[in-house]
Amino acid sequence: MADSKINDILVFLSVVDTGNFASAGRAFGLSRSTAGKAVTRLEDRYGVRLLNRTTRAINLTEEGQRLYQQGQAIQAAIANADISMAGTDGIPSGTLRIAAPDALGRRLLMPVVRRFQKEWPDVRFEISFSDTVSRIIKDGFDLAVRVGVTLPDKSLISRTLMTDRPVMCASPDYLEDRGAPKNIDQLSTHDLLQFSSVGQRQVWTLQDGTGFWTNAPGHVRLRLDSAEGLREAARSGMGIALLPGVLVRDDLEVGALVQVLPSVECGEVPIVALYPHKRFLEPRVRHFIDMLAAELPGRQP
Repeated sequence: MADSKINDILVFLSVVDTGNFASAGRAFGLSRSTAGKAVTRLEDRYGVRLLNRTTRAINLTEEGQRLYQQGQAIQAAIANADISMAGTDGIPSGTLRIAAPDALGRRLLMPVVRRFQKEWPDVRFEISFSDTVSRIIKDGFDLAVRVGVTLPDKSLISRTLMTDRPVMCASPDYLEDRGAPKNIDQLSTHDLLQFSSVGQRQVWTLQDGTGFWTNAPGHVRLRLDSAEGLREAARSGMGIALLPGVLVRDDLEVGALVQVLPSVECGEVPIVALYPHKRFLEPRVRHFIDMLAAELPGRQP
């Protein structure tokens, strides 16, 4: 009976963390209705309402908040027991679910994934490569790698893996046809290629030799929600793009892209790991983040 109660409490915690019964159920291999019944059993057992349910959201009642806090202590104790039984440092195992930007994720993550699986063969990976920002906890991810995120919500921890220096670039054919701009003001006569996702539009903030920062002028001819798509558009001569240096480094070396206004400062962008705030982080998550931080170059030149 005690085991059943603990399982119901763990399901209740998952419902609160994910914000819905379906995701909470999947985390335990249960259906949506079974997860709902677990919460109902707790409410019947304690004689209180734990959640206020609407068609759009699930919110904790005062009693639910108290049980959630106590449940976190139970969850932490279980995780601590698992770690202590697996050894002082814990042996990475299980499934690691990661969300990462498409182009950068493939370039930065996959070499580390290969090395990690050689060292820890009991870890399986499920990776979503997408430039759309995921809701990490609600969507069931253990870890997300994001570009330019410095202030995650309070349920997440942020760790900077490296700092990238974006590069303004265009194809040789585009620059031969339109002429290379000599200063920031001359960007106003060019076609710009910019990132846009879920209503968030990229703005280029640039600094010239005077030390003042200014927004780049220019005609935005194309917006895409894919950094890889912008890279391909720039390579094909459609305009000037501002892209992560780590993404276009090889293109610049072979001449497929040419840096535009190299004396202009384009700022720095952090590439960070975001993961849920937990007292005890699973060994597979902790070790993978440590390997990422060790393998990535730290700061792009």
